[in-house]
Amino acid sequence: MSSNKHRFYESNIALAGLCQAASLVKHIARGKEFDHQALVTSTNSVIITDSENTEQVFGDLGQIVLGYKTLLAQLNNESTKKDVEVTRYIANLLSIERKLSANKKMMASLGERISNIQRQQLHLDQTDSQLQSNLASIYTDLISPESRKIQVAGVPAILQRPDNQHKVRALLLAGIRAAVLWRQLGGKRRHILFNRQQILDSAEHTLHHLNMPI
Repeated sequence: MSSNKHRFYESNIALAGLCQAASLVKHIARGKEFDHQALVTSTNSVIITDSENTEQVFGDLGQIVLGYKTLLAQLNNESTKKDVEVTRYIANLLSIERKLSANKKMMASLGERISNIQRQQLHLDQTDSQLQSNLASIYTDLISPESRKIQVAGVPAILQRPDNQHKVRALLLAGIRAAVLWRQLGGKRRHILFNRQQILDSAEHTLHHLNMPI
């Protein structure tokens, strides 16, 4: 694999992770069916901070198929497949990440809170819902006060349920985590515009490798 293709392959994994989190936020907020394992993969990625490669952050590429499919739908030329709501979530998460990454004190606080959850996971064997609740509290305590709040559109009765609030906030944190990783791998907003075809080609190649329909 050439260095250029490898760069898009690596950064696309993180970008797919971001897209998956954004897509799941919409599905949960609107009461639509969603892939529970995709939710677990996205939320777990927040506490996987010591991995050998990008793929391990999400377990394996098969766990972020939803993210790759969302990425293709958002960037291809078929306007009927694009989702304005998901686009808004992605753009907001990228903006929040950029602001947070410039704040060393905030990043240190985030790192400390995530480390605490990692220790709890090791010793208390917490459930997925408990992890989501803990991640949601990080978002509420640290992210919300420091950034413009993301307006999540959905069914009020669904969004008022504490378990769904935890899922949505945990996913927003997962989206920010993926955005941080994407930028660390060389991802830049201008790439989405000027290197769109390379990103699409890389995503399509990955889905073909996984034997997944596009």
